[in-house]
Formats: sequence, structure tokens, C-alpha cells
Amino acid sequence: MDDTSTRRRGLFRPRNLITLAAGAALVATTLVVPGTASANTTLRAAAAAKGRYFGAATSSFMFSDTQHVTILNREFNSIVAENEMKWDATEPNQNQFTFTGGDRLVAHARANGMSVRGHALVWHAQQPRWAQNLSGTALRNAMINHITRVATHYRGQIHSWDVVNEAFADGGSGGRRDSNLQRTGNDWIEVAFRTARAADPTAKLCYNDYNTDGVNAKSTGIYNMVRDFKARGVPIDCVGFQSHLGTGLASDYQANLQRFADLGVDVQITELDVAQGSSQASIYERVTRACLAVTRCTGITVWGVRDSDSWRRGENPLLFDGNGNKKPAYTAVLNALNSGSGPNPTTPPPTTTPPPTGGGACSAAVTLNSWNGGFTASIRVTAGNAPLTGWTVSVTLPGGAAVTSAWNATNTGTTGTVAFRNVSYNGQLGAGASTEFGFQGTGVGPTATPTCQAA
Repeated sequence: MDDTSTRRRGLFRPRNLITLAAGAALVATTLVVPGTASANTTLRAAAAAKGRYFGAATSSFMFSDTQHVTILNREFNSIVAENEMKWDATEPNQNQFTFTGGDRLVAHARANGMSVRGHALVWHAQQPRWAQNLSGTALRNAMINHITRVATHYRGQIHSWDVVNEAFADGGSGGRRDSNLQRTGNDWIEVAFRTARAADPTAKLCYNDYNTDGVNAKSTGIYNMVRDFKARGVPIDCVGFQSHLGTGLASDYQANLQRFADLGVDVQITELDVAQGSSQASIYERVTRACLAVTRCTGITVWGVRDSDSWRRGENPLLFDGNGNKKPAYTAVLNALNSGSGPNPTTPPPTTTPPPTGGGACSAAVTLNSWNGGFTASIRVTAGNAPLTGWTVSVTLPGGAAVTSAWNATNTGTTGTVAFRNVSYNGQLGAGASTEFGFQGTGVGPTATPTCQAA
């Protein structure tokens, strides 16, 4: 890894990794396992079949590493920039913005059917030197300007933004971390979220932190903030749990995810890695099953691809070894995704409606994942024999069904026949090329084949 990656994890704050003895206080989640005709053979396919993403942190300079990219494209359907979307990378000098690295990641995601997590708009660490030298109103205004410019640049291209990262203190207080941002006023996190919503209305807005894997003082402090935000209408959509784990997993890990989900926000595992040892595979499996058991756990991101890519390199904490080989932890995760339940353990495996045949300019195929009372649908749009400059996909919903959210497309209407149109970055497709968008809804998902019309 490069020096900035080392700085990101080693210099700015210590990691208080959980080091429970192997087997101590570990509680496996018991799930009803539905029968499946066949198992998915990659993490991305297995996660998508459960209506979730499975992502990895990467950097644009890693795209020259053939082995890294091969694994990334095969196994993951979401990526996050380890460093290249942070404040010091995107605004090295005040009001002088550079998006080269982040743009390369977004372009790579687009080309490979991946969504993008944005990390992170504001953080007490990895600020550019000029921001470190500001305080009070000047820093507050600089923060607002930074969020606005970065989120606007990527508007419509980000699945979830880590709007604020690691703003709560370790220890037993459950309070905020002292930082230059905190000293601008206790409302700074609220201001950051409201600013992000105005700049990118369609992205999920997340708060992200570490050492919050179980019910403890820190996670409860964050819980209380989220509850307050929801009560007052502050726009927060999700909470990220970094889950940098040692040799144990908190026995109330799933219960902690669930209590946040019960507040009406999505939960995401955002930076997962586990120290190598006899319990590594088991812990990865338990985390995966916990996410599957919580309806609003929308995805898992591991913090790197191979052990040699990790900021915890000496602990070999990832799913692939330094030579790109799958480890037992990989197999444990894949098996958990394939055998574990989704939101409703009795739901049959998702079915895919084949694209219509014929000479149309584009076609659409839907993959549906349903549970009692709701569903997610992933739509693949494929160009015909000529390039597209835009597309509209019409989906007919059964009576009583309604669209509640969509990603990588904008929708007109929420019931009946709903039209989904491309956003700015996925309308142009070469002949035979494909892109994907998705939506979530209540009621019963669509059963009719969607229709596609070229713009």
C-alpha cells in the first residue's frame, strides 16, 4: 500500500481491535436455510441474489495490477475509494479541486456493473494543511463549500456517501470526539448532512465509525444522535459499521445492527477485515449472516482485496492471500451468502426474467428478490446493434405495489407502470453493452418483462 494508506490507518488514530479469545462470547445466528437449486460462484452474484452488494476498497493506481483488477471485477459489485475522495485528495488547496483518482474509480465501476460508496466528505483526519489551519466560521464555511463541490461533482453517481466519518470519541463517555470540526459548534454534523442532501439528493447519506460493533457507550452515543436526527428530520439514511475485527466478535453484533435499523435507517458493514487466526473464517461467516438477518443491512464492504493490499498487512485480514488465492474465509462468506436467508427465510431464490427477443434498440431484464411485504429489483439494460445515447425502461407493478427508492436511474411515478430513465453517467451505451439500475418497493414485485425504449 502507498504512504497515504498507511497514514490513513496508522498515524491519525489507534485501532482498538476486539481481541476476545477464540470462541469466547461468540454467538452464531441460527437461520432457516432455504433450498436452492444451484449456488452462486462469486461474492457479487451471491450477494445480489439476496438484494445486497458485496464491495471492496481499492485505489485507482491498483488498476494497473492485473491480478487485483481480475479479482475485483469478478467478485465485487461495489467499490469504495480508500483515499481518493477524501478532503486532502480532492481539495489540496482551498477552492482548487481535483477529482482524477475518484473519477477513475467511478468510470471503472460504471464499466463493470458496480455501484460506488463515497468515502468520506468530512473527517477530522486527512484534512489538507490549509483546512487544519482554519477554525470557527472560516472552517465551517470551508466544510460546507467542500461538501457542496464534491457531492455536486459526483451527483447521481454515488450509492452511499460517508458524509461524516469517526466523529465520536472512544471510551465510556459516548460523546463527540474533540476536533477542529467539533469546535465549530455541536451542530456541525447536522449541517454536513443537510449540505450533502442539497448537493446530491439521490445518494444515501451515512454516518460511519469504528469500535461500534456491539452495544457500547460509543455505539449508543451514535444511536442517540441518529434517533434525534430522525425525529427532527435531519437527512440521514444509513449508518456504517467499520468492523475492523481482531480474534472475536461481539455477541450482540446482530442485535446492534438491528437496533439502528429499527430507527428507520439502513445499516452497512463498511470496512470489514478480520485478523488471521483459527477464528477468521468463522467471524467472517457470522458477520455475513448477521447482515443477511437484518432486513435493512444493504451490503458489506471489505477493506481491500488481497492481504497484500491491506492496511493491516501483517495480520492477513482479507478474503484473498497475497498471491490472489481464495482463503477459507472467502469460502465461509460465499457459503453464508448462498445458504443464508434474506429478509424472509422462506423466500424462494430470486428469479430472473429473460430479456425480450426481437430487433429493438435496447432490452431490459429484471432480477427480483422478494420478502413478505417488499422487494428489491435489479434491472440490466442492454443496447441492441447500435449505440444508445439514453434509455427509458417501463416496469409494470402489480396492484398495491409501490416504488420507495431507486438508484442509478430516476423514476416517474411510483405505482402502476413506472418509467425509469438513465441518469447522466449511464445513458450512453455501446452496441451490445449493458448497465444496471435498481429500485426497492413495498408489496409484490413486478412479474411482467420490462420494456426498454431508446432515447
